[in-house]
Amino acid sequence: MLIRRCAALFVEPREDLDVDWAALFSGRGAIGATVQWIALAPHLGQEVVVDAADLAALGGVSLTLWQEREACESQFGADAIARLLKSGLLLSDAPEGAAVRQRDEVLRSQHWRPLSATVHMFSRWADMRVDKGMQFPSFEELVDNYGTPPGPTINRRSDDSAINLPPPERARLDDTLFHRYTGRNFDPAAVLPLATASRLLQRAFGAQGQREMAPDAYVLKKLSPSAGGLHPTEVYVLAQRVQGIAPGLYHYQPVRHALEPLTEMAPADTEELALRMVADQDWFQPAPMLVVLVTRVERNFWKYRNHAKAYRAVLLDAGHLSQTFYLLATEAGMPAFVTAAVNEVDIERALGLDPLKDMVVAVCGCGPASGAQNTVELRYEP
Repeated sequence: MLIRRCAALFVEPREDLDVDWAALFSGRGAIGATVQWIALAPHLGQEVVVDAADLAALGGVSLTLWQEREACESQFGADAIARLLKSGLLLSDAPEGAAVRQRDEVLRSQHWRPLSATVHMFSRWADMRVDKGMQFPSFEELVDNYGTPPGPTINRRSDDSAINLPPPERARLDDTLFHRYTGRNFDPAAVLPLATASRLLQRAFGAQGQREMAPDAYVLKKLSPSAGGLHPTEVYVLAQRVQGIAPGLYHYQPVRHALEPLTEMAPADTEELALRMVADQDWFQPAPMLVVLVTRVERNFWKYRNHAKAYRAVLLDAGHLSQTFYLLATEAGMPAFVTAAVNEVDIERALGLDPLKDMVVAVCGCGPASGAQNTVELRYEP
């Protein structure tokens, strides 16, 4: 049997403090610390506890070359090699190791930067519920708990050298910019007109043209910037109340400007899924249309292979798209939202996505406001 180490691996020393209560009450030193070594491998997506023998083996077995298992056992011990093979941190060419080996090969084939892949896989949520205190944020409570926050801005010079700029002139975009705000009080009965949904999707995410840059190598022209002109962000729509569109999940095809049906759902099921997607932020759930931004990493990493900045680029991509979406919703007289506090794992399951290939980044949404102020909204007040 041949073995090798997984493609990406980081190890974290994690310390727990222990209190010896008997020693404490007798006046002796009572606090000690125990350290566990935690292996983080993105192809597994779950933590693995390892010991010193495991660490020695992981440091000695190649991540590139396949080596004979017997030789590795002779050097690092049969027990350590067996444990690591069982955990998936070591891979084998045996049939019983095919599943975990395939996950590692998927990671390798996507050209992830190892640190980015680890951050991505171990920052995903599943079945998470956000703190309900977010619904009624109170700066007074935050200050009581955490002290005064850092100031909203800084000065880099203490003298009078700053150059005061002339006030900006009013322009056409100002009305939209000043009316843009994050909606948290959506009308739970409102239906989004199909024409409005169509314009939002086409202008925010649709292709305005495409160009063949090399044989069979195409790029799209969109109304937001994207690193390398690659536009790797795919858009999935959860339609709750969109005129003429059955409730359910759809993929937005940006070249054809079409919704591809994935799963038709009952209205109650879309409500439940929407709430799960946004981690129980129930002020976002009533939006009639939710949009999931998902990065096809193979598109971005095809150019930026194992690149230190590639992960930042895809996050910026989603930020550009969400702001364009906000402005289009504002133009249509509606508030919008974007949130990264999402249950990525639940979204992946609903859409049938592999997180090593398709990276859920954020969820946007929009719809008519209810007119109520049940949850705080920060709006521009002239």
